[in-house]
Amino acid sequence: MKIIEITAKHFTIDSKIRSYIERKTQKLIDYIPRHARKSARISVKITKNEARGAAQLECEMILNLPNRQLVAKESKDGVLAAIDGTEEKMRGQIRKYKVELEKAREENGILNRVKAVLRRR
Repeated sequence: MKIIEITAKHFTIDSKIRSYIERKTQKLIDYIPRHARKSARISVKITKNEARGAAQLECEMILNLPNRQLVAKESKDGVLAAIDGTEEKMRGQIRKYKVELEKAREENGILNRVKAVLRRR
């Protein structure tokens, strides 16, 4: 089962960059809640854009989770900087995802249901 998919457009990825991406994405997978890790898939796309004479590298990460798809993009001059920026954005989105899950658990929790029943009386 392949969790991480790495592709490049107009750019070649050497083994050093590939291992760097795998390390960064593995940290993201470790940050995801346990129940979501089973079905989590990460797709990393690196594209080289040569617009206006300056070469920009764009990194895009797509993280597929249960009932959610998170997307983060970053464009920088260097490939490692683009990967780092994308990873930070994705980490923030995962943090928001975890907060939303926690809120949903609290709202649907049995203790809250009991409290609501007791308030009605």
